[in-house]
Amino acid sequence: MANLDGKVAVITGGAGGIGIKTAEYFLKAGANVVVVDLIEETLDKAKSALNTFGDIITIKADVSQESDVKNYVKKAVDHFGKIDIFFNNAGIEGKIAPLVDQSVEDFDKVINVNVRGVFLGLKYVLPVMMEQGHGSIINTSSVAGLEGSPNLSPYITSKHAVVGLTKAAAIEAASANVRVNSIHPSPINTRMMRSIEEGFNPGQAESAQQAFSQGIPLGRYGEASDIAKLVLFLASDDSAFISGSQYRIDGGMGAQ
Repeated sequence: MANLDGKVAVITGGAGGIGIKTAEYFLKAGANVVVVDLIEETLDKAKSALNTFGDIITIKADVSQESDVKNYVKKAVDHFGKIDIFFNNAGIEGKIAPLVDQSVEDFDKVINVNVRGVFLGLKYVLPVMMEQGHGSIINTSSVAGLEGSPNLSPYITSKHAVVGLTKAAAIEAASANVRVNSIHPSPINTRMMRSIEEGFNPGQAESAQQAFSQGIPLGRYGEASDIAKLVLFLASDDSAFISGSQYRIDGGMGAQ
């Protein structure tokens, strides 16, 4: 396992499946962790699940609200003194429907969380890291950020936008030794995929899961632990010469 001794990591969407597993891996690697999420109850559950692994604090925040983002960054720095790692991970799937059936409100909701939230996180974490002269940021995109798919147009649009933000931030922050990369998971065995399965095939989610799995060359969904291992690598000094890159973690989908 990578060594993160003494480092401070902030994780948005930290109380979800990928967030919790990544927090666990960070803590086991020696980091102090700040878990950021929207719902107090899920934050409490996450803290209970993670407390035994190391030093963790939780902060309630809506990542689409500038004041909330400024607050979680300030609280992280006030508590731990710095931010070495930022897993910019919060996201939502939105409504499952053809583009012409998506309302402006549906579209805006997804963009506000998945694009505005990523932008705001970068806007307020980057100055901390650039002043320190080091840092690693991992933005969560998706295979949907590299290709198209029907009935998920707001989500796909948002995840493509994350790629652009990643590249721009990587170039701007490089002179300060701050690295920015994006990860691009295939379907992962978490709550979000339960929602997408039901949206694609109401009342028959299991058949949707089988169909999605058949589209992955390795024949299965990824697990939260698969993603956490990649994020751990990108967060660590083992990836010190990697920035501005898009990392597929998709069971071979990109090879088709």
